[in-house]
Amino acid sequence: MNNYDCIVIGAGVAGMTSALYLKRSNINVLLLEREMPGGQLNKTTDIENYPGFTSINGTDLALCIYEQIKKQNIDYKYGNVIEIIDSNNLKIVKTNKDEFKTKNIILATGRIPRKLGLSNEEKLIGHGISYCAICDGMFFKDKEVAIVGGGDSALTGALYLSSIVKKVYIINRSEKLRATSILQDKIKQKNNIEILFNSKITNINEENNKLESIQLNNQKLKIEGLFIYIGFDPDINYLKNLNIKNENGYILVDKNMETNIKGIYACGDIIKKNVYQISTAIGEAAIASTSVKNNEY
Repeated sequence: MNNYDCIVIGAGVAGMTSALYLKRSNINVLLLEREMPGGQLNKTTDIENYPGFTSINGTDLALCIYEQIKKQNIDYKYGNVIEIIDSNNLKIVKTNKDEFKTKNIILATGRIPRKLGLSNEEKLIGHGISYCAICDGMFFKDKEVAIVGGGDSALTGALYLSSIVKKVYIINRSEKLRATSILQDKIKQKNNIEILFNSKITNINEENNKLESIQLNNQKLKIEGLFIYIGFDPDINYLKNLNIKNENGYILVDKNMETNIKGIYACGDIIKKNVYQISTAIGEAAIASTSVKNNEY
């Protein structure tokens, strides 16, 4: 079993930033990730509100940070964390591949897409249903698709798809969108995007195990792709054995980013806060890693 001073769980922007700060403080750190580094950055197209860049693709930014991880020779391992055991001053992190001992943990697993909850939604994931336009958009080249949601993520996805597909329907449950005015103005300039206000999906229809159409409250819409952007939920299933305080699943932390369990910190989209942005995640990561350093020495 490998021993570390701190284990960072999640290699999104918050997790990678935490690992960089820890390494530069000469703390023996392990960075754990179950997918590719970058987290939600890999599902983001153009980022236009990050200091130093007029515009940068999310995947490009993720790769830039990951290059720093490699240059610092930070121990990076793949694995899905299934359980954390708190034993006094020692923590045991169990993955589907291995077990690790550590004195401190920084939780940075972020959020996962929220589902519609319709009967055959899970079955059709990868067969017409997706939660990431930038990941799966090219599968629907020159076809008609729909996006569910009215926030920034939904409209950003619609803009990305509009350059690939024949037509994009935006299905919005209310009479107005929640996205920023800048994004709404960009949507208006696209002639292959149509917004369906006061609409809700009541059924997903399939044919030959693939998405065939969706039933709205007022019409049937024949599409080949459905992208769901109705929000996110914090990824905390692996914490079920710990009594970490949370609010609606979002972890509660103090000013040092420490949870109610000594030695366990959290930062990024997994915590309860007012602003969920790349810049805030980086700031919280810096605080969490500095707190670990201050407690270690």
